[in-house]
Amino acid sequence: MRIFAIKYLRIMEARRDVFQAIADPTRREIINLIAHQHLTPNNIAGNFDVSRQAISLHIKILTECGLITLKQQGRERYYRAKLDKLNEVSQWVEQYRQFWNTKFNSLDKYLNKVQAKNKSNNK
Repeated sequence: MRIFAIKYLRIMEARRDVFQAIADPTRREIINLIAHQHLTPNNIAGNFDVSRQAISLHIKILTECGLITLKQQGRERYYRAKLDKLNEVSQWVEQYRQFWNTKFNSLDKYLNKVQAKNKSNNK
């Protein structure tokens, strides 16, 4: 059982990407906090009603996904947002935005045609 768990964790770590990072609301909030100012791990944890260990895990995932970076300043460690990785999400969403815009434009044309036909029939 232990070998399976280790293999599973390695697979999950290998598959971490920006989509996995933003799938969790706590991680999205951490990104939001760090995007506005650089924060220490304790500052980040102070914003949540979960254990420091849980926040550390979220930070680890965000770091592995490349959405935040750590900078040492003296004795303090500060996390910074690296939001350029979110372009991957934006590009993925954009393809569907274009798809739905095309569909809605077609629907709009169809509805306008139907309305015009109904107006001409009601005269």
